[in-house]
Amino acid sequence: MKAFALLVTALVSLNSYSVSSQHCSEGCPTGTPSSNWHIWRNAYTLSNNATTKFADWVAYTVTKSTINGSRSRNWQADPDIWSSRTLEPSDHTNAHATIGTDRGHQAPLASLSGTSDWYTLNYLSNITPQRSALNQGPWNYLEGRVRNLAQRYDVSEVHVVTGPLYEYYFASLPNADESHRIPSGYWKVIYVNNGSIQTAAFIFDQNTSRSANYCNYQVSIDQVESRSGLNILPYMSNQSTIERRTGWLRDDLGC
Repeated sequence: MKAFALLVTALVSLNSYSVSSQHCSEGCPTGTPSSNWHIWRNAYTLSNNATTKFADWVAYTVTKSTINGSRSRNWQADPDIWSSRTLEPSDHTNAHATIGTDRGHQAPLASLSGTSDWYTLNYLSNITPQRSALNQGPWNYLEGRVRNLAQRYDVSEVHVVTGPLYEYYFASLPNADESHRIPSGYWKVIYVNNGSIQTAAFIFDQNTSRSANYCNYQVSIDQVESRSGLNILPYMSNQSTIERRTGWLRDDLGC
């Protein structure tokens, strides 16, 4: 059964049409390499890049029911991705001591702990080496604001798409025994549709300070698309005004 799932995933990745997912109400990002594999799970959907060994994007939905307390972190290689396309737990050994990185979730465990397959959030396909200051500082605070927004009485769900940037060489994992590429930064696009689309977008460099205010890293969706090379929300491509703005969710996210 697993082999069949892998075959389906590989075949789908060879097609150029937009990927559909419950987590992408405005369409999943397009523009990734045709060799990417797409993984669908209850907690998230991702696009795995065999060259970098990390996801080019991860889409997920935060609701009141997906936020359900703390969960354990049992790191595992993704069983649905060939070992040549992803990393194993041992590859991250000594990373914090040598290059100052955490195992950073793209789809966050704290926001999706109530999903039935929450444990898949610890698969390394959903993880990148993220500087501790960024991961535990502004990135973490922004994720908390998304959870606060999802818990409001007038918000049913918050959609998030996140991914890496590769704009310069950052570092390499000291114990990794296969080629990989650590991101130089990250982007996050957040949107809510309560009859009208409200958005916010952010870009953080890996070296962002722990004390940095995430609000200072707001950008437009157009800027994310320009720097990532992706069409983040393809169903919104004809709504250029929305994509050019820094977003209407600023106040809702504490900015």
